[in-house]
Amino acid sequence: MSGPGLAAGWWPAPAKLNLFLHVTGRRPDGYHSLQTVFQLLDWCDELRIEANADGRIERVAGPEAIDAEQDLCVRAARALQQASGSRLGARIELRKRIPTGGGLGGGSSDAATVLLVLDRLWGLHGGLEALAALGLTLGADVPVFVRGESAWGEGRGERLTPLALPERWFLVIHPGVSVSTAEVFQAPELTRNSPVLTIRAFSPGADAGAGLRNDCEPVVRARVPAVAEALDWLARFAPSRMSGTGACVFAAFDSAAAAERVAARVPEVWTARVARGVQRSPLHERLAASA
Repeated sequence: MSGPGLAAGWWPAPAKLNLFLHVTGRRPDGYHSLQTVFQLLDWCDELRIEANADGRIERVAGPEAIDAEQDLCVRAARALQQASGSRLGARIELRKRIPTGGGLGGGSSDAATVLLVLDRLWGLHGGLEALAALGLTLGADVPVFVRGESAWGEGRGERLTPLALPERWFLVIHPGVSVSTAEVFQAPELTRNSPVLTIRAFSPGADAGAGLRNDCEPVVRARVPAVAEALDWLARFAPSRMSGTGACVFAAFDSAAAAERVAARVPEVWTARVARGVQRSPLHERLAASA
């Protein structure tokens, strides 16, 4: 089954970087108040999603390391089915390209792709506001992928303001470890009182300085030596920063060639990827072309 005008095939689920991440407080509900800038990338997981009439939702292919029943893409499909009352089901195939536990939002992006594509396939037409709200119940990063634009984020990360960012290329290094987001945010040494910024205080071309930082980075540096080593190595070539709660680290470059030159020198024990920052999600581009 396919929705009207919706082409079959593989759908992208892009990665993101947090150009900075400030923790400004702890909320009464136990979550943290954040300020960040989400930079979407052209580096994507891929999903094939087929609707069926029997109501069953299953992941028929995906990474062995992620239990199918706990996979965010399966949970997203079931959440949408329950919220909409749809009697249709889905078969989902997932090709993982984005490292798990790397701070790049891969699982959240997979969930957003499922929500957006099934909204079309099931003929729901729920709209971005409703889908983003549903996505927030699955994870704080899901709304930015549902909305599909690089953005300034506040609250838990769900209060989003689209932000025009300069075209840059990013060298992203995965040091071969994963980091638990829950453990980082539960760490007693985590800074939770960064001053609240205004969006006007953010200069898109100078986000590597001007007092901007990732408040989670000192916690992960102290607890995960491989991340600290990767940050220090990359800082020899350009200002380096950790994305999200890690483990991936990145640096920005003005050209793909400059990023590739440094990527060629990355130690073989790590994984390196050069990705282009994009303003609009590749998924939204594809959906628009299929409409």
